Amino acid sequence: MIDVFISHAQEDGAWAGDLADRLSRNGLRVFFDEWDVLPGDVIVHRLDTAVRDAACAIAVISPASAASPRALEEYAALATAGAERDLRFIPVLIGDVRLPPFAANRVWRDFRSLGEREYDAKVGELAAVIRSEAARPAPAGSGGAAGEENIAAALPSAPRPLTEPDQHAFVVCYASADAAYGRALVDQVRAAGMTVWSVADLRPGDAQFWKIRQQLAYASAVVVLMSPQAQDSDDITRMILEAMLHQRPLFPVLLDGERNYHLAHTWYVDARNGRLLRPDELGLLRALDGSAGAALPGEPPPALPAPLAHPPVGTVRVPPTVSIDRINTFLNEGEFAHADLQTTTVLLEAADRLDEGWTGARDARRIPVEVLAGIDAVWSDHSHGRQGFRAQAALSRVRRARHADFLALSVACGWRDSVEGSVPQGYHEFTGSAGHGPRRGFYPTLRNPQNERFLDWYDQWVTTVLATHTHALSKGINR
Repeated sequence: MIDVFISHAQEDGAWAGDLADRLSRNGLRVFFDEWDVLPGDVIVHRLDTAVRDAACAIAVISPASAASPRALEEYAALATAGAERDLRFIPVLIGDVRLPPFAANRVWRDFRSLGEREYDAKVGELAAVIRSEAARPAPAGSGGAAGEENIAAALPSAPRPLTEPDQHAFVVCYASADAAYGRALVDQVRAAGMTVWSVADLRPGDAQFWKIRQQLAYASAVVVLMSPQAQDSDDITRMILEAMLHQRPLFPVLLDGERNYHLAHTWYVDARNGRLLRPDELGLLRALDGSAGAALPGEPPPALPAPLAHPPVGTVRVPPTVSIDRINTFLNEGEFAHADLQTTTVLLEAADRLDEGWTGARDARRIPVEVLAGIDAVWSDHSHGRQGFRAQAALSRVRRARHADFLALSVACGWRDSVEGSVPQGYHEFTGSAGHGPRRGFYPTLRNPQNERFLDWYDQWVTTVLATHTHALSKGINR
């Protein structure tokens, strides 16, 4: 068994050899071609065997490796192994070069311009990560018939399913500008005896986007630091939406400015004076501790205090064009549920009902026709006319604000199987029923997962859908 395979261009052999030597002195079994490819070996077979047997791989990324056919071939082999058997792939940078896409999706380490002490510290960190990875039991072989080789080679790999982490943690989300407070808060919660995770806990070689989604899906609670920088961060927005998708409890902490518009209908901590959590606030957080049997993704989370009826701090007002652009971005990426949640937020903001989390007919009339038409256009464009308000109206038009109209629409859109059937209470389970495509007419749903811990969530959802559709009909959007 090989602990780590080192891939490099010939021109970087001296640097890679020094790294291999230092890792060996840290007790690791290293495959380095200049040591391990012997006279008479068929090089390609020897390298293939080494990649197959390695627990981890380091790819030395440099201008030379970007131009080396052999380094690129090894890079391709490592990318395949990373997708097929979850090989820990660690890119290390030693030159002024742009990371290839696969490497950019892994947590990398920068070895440029390091002093001796910093260099040794990074090598030690790599050794610790590789040692823990090599100690894991090897996965059992999948076996089975080979079949459909051409199709398997041509189509992308199936998405890696989210698996439950060893421990449920409180996930702290913050923009880089708020990192100092974020680190202090993590230290405070950890000192209080709770398990905490943030992006600072990513290790070299982690599939960072998958790891973040895994932690959010199973989080005991998601602590979001609200600030102007966080509001403008697409990454923070995605983390909030991912938490909503899995119905994780949201615990916002306001550091500066106004409240995040995705979190308007949520109780929050006002820490604009820079304070950390008070004992009573830590107690609320502790009550959500995953080690005490937290709900799994899709299950209703434990209750937090109800949002304030008249919050002293307002919510950020985002121009509709910016908000609709975000819907468009999520749809471009195939993130239908994220686009759906963004759509609901845009409409509630336009109706001035963010704090309430739902809207009735009177307030829905405030929604400008341009917002309704813009939302309908992006959904329609990305689904070839199968999604959006017009597509839904073509299946079942809402003429009056009656529950019977909602029932007919919900069956036509695939939100329930029949008029007598029930709707999945959990938003994650609900969107999972969209099926391939997704099913015609399913989106946008206008459901707000933040309301689903309250008993009247269904009534609020029905009211929002009816109010929006009747307003769209009056404006000619869904005729």
